[in-house]
Formats: sequence, structure tokens, C-alpha cells
Amino acid sequence: MEASGQPVITPRIRRPRPAVVSLTDKAADQVKAIMARTDKTCIGLRIGVKQGGCAGQEYVLSYAEAAEPLDEVITDKGVTILIEPKAVLYLVGTVIDYETTKLASKFVFNNPNETDACGCGESVTIKPVSA
Repeated sequence: MEASGQPVITPRIRRPRPAVVSLTDKAADQVKAIMARTDKTCIGLRIGVKQGGCAGQEYVLSYAEAAEPLDEVITDKGVTILIEPKAVLYLVGTVIDYETTKLASKFVFNNPNETDACGCGESVTIKPVSA
């Protein structure tokens, strides 16, 4: 208690939250290479989730030219990632990789919240993380 009789409120120290997404070394290197080739002035990679495809949802990647007020901003392996607010609960725990095969090169989302994917691999069903 303070001398005034009011209780002393000590702010609680919060432990750091885990990053919503992380990048493998290959993915980080590819994002850096893509960003170096763009003519746009961008501050990072924007990641979102939209409705679409035969499984119901699709990942969306784009250049981030500026941060939006509610974006989740993460820096991993020298890459700035901005996550759209409505996508955060769908992406918690996701590791983004980059793979090259004989037929294709693409970013691969290893998302523990995915419950299904279409046969072509272009869309997924994602269950948001519950509290």
C-alpha cells in the first residue's frame, strides 16, 4: 500500500510471444532474392489468407510497401514479414519453406492448423487457433 492508502499495482512482465510464422534458410534466401529484384520500394513480405480454391482458402504473398496499423510484424533471418490481422490465427506455428523440384519452385507452408488440402496443392482448409 502507498502512503495514500491506494494499493501499489506492479505491472506484470509478459513472456515473449512466439512468432506467428518463421522461415527456413531457403525461404529467407528466396525472399531476399525476390525483394532485391523488385522495382517497388517495399519494406517486407506481406502474408495473408483469403477465401478461394476448392479446399476453401489460399495463402497470399505480396510485397509490403508500408505497414498497416494492425499488422503483426516479424523479423526472421533478416526478412521482415507483415501478417494481415485476419490471418494471424490461421498462421500460428507456420514454418515457410522454399522447395525446388524438376517441375516447379514454390513456397511451401507447413501449417499445423491445416486440416485439409486440395489435390493440386493450391488451396487448403485451415482451422484458426483457439484460445
